[in-house]
Amino acid sequence: MLKIDFNSDLGESFGHYSLGKDAEIIKLVTSVNIACGYHAGDPDVMAQTVKSAESAGVGIGAHPGYPDLQGFGRRKMQLAPLTVQHLVTYQVGALQSFTSAGKLHHVKPHGALYNMAAANYELALAICHGIQAVDPALPLYALAGSQLVKAAQATGLPYAQEAFGDRNYLADGSLVPRNKAHAVITSPAEVAAHVLEMVTKKAVTTLDGSLIPLAADTICVHGDNQAALAIVSHLQTTLLSHGISLQPFKK
Repeated sequence: MLKIDFNSDLGESFGHYSLGKDAEIIKLVTSVNIACGYHAGDPDVMAQTVKSAESAGVGIGAHPGYPDLQGFGRRKMQLAPLTVQHLVTYQVGALQSFTSAGKLHHVKPHGALYNMAAANYELALAICHGIQAVDPALPLYALAGSQLVKAAQATGLPYAQEAFGDRNYLADGSLVPRNKAHAVITSPAEVAAHVLEMVTKKAVTTLDGSLIPLAADTICVHGDNQAALAIVSHLQTTLLSHGISLQPFKK
């Protein structure tokens, strides 16, 4: 039987500002990536989201990003690798402290940090070292085939290769930048077809029509996508109806 982890980025509200439909989405996925207060989230939101995730029995991951609340962590920042390492350690440790068992399931970098590290080996190494400072056995969720995967392999850090159900791909395996047309997919039916191809064929059709290999251990749908709840619900139903088992990633 085919199986896949199904994750979503949550806990991205802040103070009086509410973002996403976390309470509904958390019941439909198998793991979550919770913002750690730098690109989004705050201590109250972190605590509540962890509590909800524990109640739902899903894998709890830290979602560290650049210190960029105004830009939602999606603006590129040029920071020294050691600074990035410390930023990651700080955020992962902070979220881990909210868990009842003092243990996380995984770590997934957010936004610009994730995308820059996917192409920059030194930055990817810094992220891996930052995670290892908290827990050397904590898996990294990394863009499939990217420098993040290579850095995890080099440092001995467990990892899961990630693909994105609600994002289009370029022919080199990278995501279409968000400032370009057709970067984000908002149709639940299109997302479901996109993910079925990834899971069953271990490949993805890119924006230019090319079919490229893509081996994924986990599939992400962004919680801040305006159609997130409809997408997640339809995707869960579609995967299960095709006999694909949904379960948290196991290293």
